[in-house]
Amino acid sequence: MSERQLPTVAYFSMEYGLHSDFKMYAGGLGILAGDFIKGAKDIGAPLVGIGIKWKQGYTDQRIGEDGRPYDTFIDHDYDFLEDTGVTVTVTIKNAEVPCKVWKTEKFGNNPLYLLDTDLPERDYDWITARLYGGGFGEERIAQEIVLGIGGVKALRALSIPVEVYHFNEGHAALAATELIREKMQAGLTFESAWRDTRETVVFTTHTPVKEGNEAHALDLLAAMSAFNGLTRDQMERIGGNPFNMTVAGLRLARRANAVAALHAETAGRMWKNVAGRAEIIGITNAIHLPTWADARMLRAYDEGGDVWAAHMELKRELIDLVRERSGAALDPDRLLIGFSRRAAPYKRSDLIFSRPDLIGPYLESGRIQLVFSGKAHPNDDTGKQIVSNLVSMMKQYPGSVVFLENYDMTIGAKLTRGADVWLNNPRRPLEASGTSGMKAAVNGVLNCSVLDGWWPEACLDGENGWQIGGGFESADPGELDRHDGEALYDTLLKRVVPTYYEDRPRWVQMMRRSIETTREAFSTQRMLEEYYRRLYMR
Repeated sequence: MSERQLPTVAYFSMEYGLHSDFKMYAGGLGILAGDFIKGAKDIGAPLVGIGIKWKQGYTDQRIGEDGRPYDTFIDHDYDFLEDTGVTVTVTIKNAEVPCKVWKTEKFGNNPLYLLDTDLPERDYDWITARLYGGGFGEERIAQEIVLGIGGVKALRALSIPVEVYHFNEGHAALAATELIREKMQAGLTFESAWRDTRETVVFTTHTPVKEGNEAHALDLLAAMSAFNGLTRDQMERIGGNPFNMTVAGLRLARRANAVAALHAETAGRMWKNVAGRAEIIGITNAIHLPTWADARMLRAYDEGGDVWAAHMELKRELIDLVRERSGAALDPDRLLIGFSRRAAPYKRSDLIFSRPDLIGPYLESGRIQLVFSGKAHPNDDTGKQIVSNLVSMMKQYPGSVVFLENYDMTIGAKLTRGADVWLNNPRRPLEASGTSGMKAAVNGVLNCSVLDGWWPEACLDGENGWQIGGGFESADPGELDRHDGEALYDTLLKRVVPTYYEDRPRWVQMMRRSIETTREAFSTQRMLEEYYRRLYMR
């Protein structure tokens, strides 16, 4: 993609997953953002990232002797960050808070600027201490003031000319209030300033789960100095009362996107009653191939070589990691199923255990091996119970079920390269996109998934993976779980397991088809070209 005529974009995100050792991410949202700015570098796109330098990152989550996860928070120091020499100031609780601006391009990414309130001379280190640490209260609002308002001020201080402001999720919505404030200070009315700001803002909505779309009481926003020169009435017109960050993003943008075709339909229904919102189109997420696709597998595929031999090499590396991290000894000749993602109820990590009478014999004999990983939010007791349930299954089926603690990019990469099958069974339509399945697919790991997120766009049932069920939806979670549980067992035990053990040539053919059908279609190059064509450019 030529830089000629492409608008310069400032991409705002609360988290960036660039490398396991750079603790600036919590999960899929951050991994997408990291891949986004790496992909922009690859194609020479004029785009910079704006984020926050998290002192303690998200959480290191270990498993205690009681089988329950516990959180630890460690201060991290990154000597590779470049000091830009820029400090900007934002107002929080009527106090002037300085934010130092750091920069990195270390990980093959376009410039990423990170704001930091952990300065020795002022006592504001709590603001940028922990990613998502304080729920939806004062701490989160302070962080969103830093990201949004501070981010715009940092761009000004760095003299970076921006034509498009892209908000990755609602966390950055306050950036638009700073753009409006600038225009009103230059003499425009609020209406004109809002209209002009909309022409420069685009917005990506992610989670279709209501709890993930945060809202703040207007009184609390006022107390935090988040109005940023606007009146209470003006803020309410933008985000409602309570002030919903996603609603604000939709009303402040000229165009918005969901992160898969199905998600666009879901988001359209979810936000249909928001007056004055942007149109929501679907631009499906993608992955940065140099980060996630193993070169040995792609070389074997490209050269017509032995993809099974390449896969077995990757599988043994995963098994080595499992032994190193958990002590478990898995068998490389037995079917190995991977499942790693955030521990949230709708993702149903433990659905496969819903009928012990059916799955138990396969686990006891070792014909099926399961490797899980994932973190629960530090404040999410339900998510932590899910993790505990998986750990208890590891004790019930030693040698066949493994849970790897402290999920990170290293575990994610090993699992999506080394598993035989990638299992995904969220409650449709609550999985917005789900990029882990893409990572598996381009490594020849066969997806076995319900028709949710990105998979309906890629699935050729029985050719490049398997679908679980036929896209069934129900407002009754119990009914949905019973239906999908039966469909999961039907697919897994009658189709996946027999193919693995009895028809290796077909399995290998499916691996090749998986790589063929996903490698370009779900690459960041395709995604970024689509963003420029459909979202950024007029």
